[in-house]
Amino acid sequence: MTIKQIIFTSLLILFSRTIVVANTTNTDSQQLILRDSMTHAFNNGDSARFAIAIKNYEDYFLKRNDLHGYYTQRCNEIVFQLNNHKILEAYKLGLILSDELRTRKLDKEMYMAYNIMGHIYRFCGNEKAALKCFMQVIEMLDKSGYRESLPPIYMNIVNVVIEDRPAVAMEMIETALEIAKKESPERVFDIETRRSLCYYNMGRKEDFLNGYKAYKKGVAEGKSSVHGRTMEIYYQACLGHTDEAIRMAFESMNDDAYTTVSALYRDAGRWKEAYEAQEKSTQQRDSINSLILSNSIQGMHDELQLYNLERENTYHRTITMTIIIGLLLLFVLSLGYIVYSRRHHISQLSKAYQHALESDKIKTVFIQNISHEVRTPLNIIAGFAQVIADPQISPDASERKEISKMVLKNTRLITNLIDEMLELSINESAADIERCEGVDINSLLEKLVDSCREFAHEGVELILDNHLAPGFTMTTNETKVRRLIYCLIDNALKFTDEGHITVKATSDNCSLVVVVEDTGCGIPPEEQSRIFERFVKLHDFKEGLGLGLPLCRMIASKLRGSIILDSSYTKGARFVVSLPL
Repeated sequence: MTIKQIIFTSLLILFSRTIVVANTTNTDSQQLILRDSMTHAFNNGDSARFAIAIKNYEDYFLKRNDLHGYYTQRCNEIVFQLNNHKILEAYKLGLILSDELRTRKLDKEMYMAYNIMGHIYRFCGNEKAALKCFMQVIEMLDKSGYRESLPPIYMNIVNVVIEDRPAVAMEMIETALEIAKKESPERVFDIETRRSLCYYNMGRKEDFLNGYKAYKKGVAEGKSSVHGRTMEIYYQACLGHTDEAIRMAFESMNDDAYTTVSALYRDAGRWKEAYEAQEKSTQQRDSINSLILSNSIQGMHDELQLYNLERENTYHRTITMTIIIGLLLLFVLSLGYIVYSRRHHISQLSKAYQHALESDKIKTVFIQNISHEVRTPLNIIAGFAQVIADPQISPDASERKEISKMVLKNTRLITNLIDEMLELSINESAADIERCEGVDINSLLEKLVDSCREFAHEGVELILDNHLAPGFTMTTNETKVRRLIYCLIDNALKFTDEGHITVKATSDNCSLVVVVEDTGCGIPPEEQSRIFERFVKLHDFKEGLGLGLPLCRMIASKLRGSIILDSSYTKGARFVVSLPL
């Protein structure tokens, strides 16, 4: 089942309460006509017809003061944007929906906004954020008394965790089943069918076969499930009819069947065919990711047209990011081709198959991270741009100052991100950095610390503890030294919410020693060996890609110096840089 089908099915189930209420309280046929018109346009992907149909359907509920029904259709608008890969538009509509529900104080309906945002995050691949939203929906539905709508939310969580945490998925299914038996019996059969599919995925073939018997009995009684076709496919596989199961998969799933087909081949021990099916599945996901990324970048570009000077810089940064992603894709594809061409034995094909899966996962995480880290600050800048451009809004001096501060902060985030990637790329291929300047270290440190104070959290003191002699100079590369110390200070600023950040400078006859220490959250002992590796982030919700510390180590090495983490310091983190005089 595709992401589009999963999202639409879950939403129709979740919001079926509105349709039932409308049918039982309205004797005219207008509501049914409007609903069918909207559904047909939705299923056909007809944007023009859907826009008219959904507007008429929303007006229908507004005239009857049925806000639950009205906001249900607002959710369908957002799902339509998701199905057309317009992630930015869906995200903005989701924020507007959430703001309206808060403004109107419709606390019982706020779960709709969280549910929609969960689907948006899942569509983008941000599973952690999706799970957080779905868990919030469960809490709100339970509190509001909408317990009949809880089972489909639990099934949303199942779809997110089934691959990595099958035991958790099975626990969610049992919970959904228990609630459905009490609150919405019509959903029980579909949930039991989904549980049987999980048995198959977990290798519990005997439990699956028992579930299949129960499924066939239910079908004979006139029941139906959206998972029925998949049940038949897996049943054929259990009987050893792999080719028949694969034929059925392609017949019912079309090009979306390659992931399922790969699993069927794998279970049958046919590794070569499994590898080929996985390659085709990977290519399809790459195509979808590229389409999503392309649409998101285009939407951002359109919103920033009023900033002519920034537009040129944004264009070049976007091109640079696209080139990097393209090179990464080419690398992964080339690696897959080399592995495929050199593996002829069945056991070696199995190893190549597992390696390709891992590479694809790493690549997908990188694409999601870089897209999120660029998109978030750009969205903030674009939002403030709209505020400034709106003639009906006249911010006072303090508000203008705050807007300017936020725009500058997020511009700095984007600039640092691109600079880190570019510097890593340039310095990696270069020889030792040329050291030909007489640099005033005292002046450099004072200016650097002063410029960073405005970015510290409230209550955090940035201190310069300088023990260098007045007029102390050394022959080095001023730009690289400034970048090295700045990255360490910036890293401390991210993780220090209270206390102080201290920059200490000393020297002896051989070297300059600069220490940057903070009173932040620190680094766990088991993670200290990894922090200088690329793309390592110990806190997923902090800004950055995990490139700052690797860049510091590279610069220090090119300057013939060193950088270490002082593990004896326990009040936060302490980094020690040593550069030869």
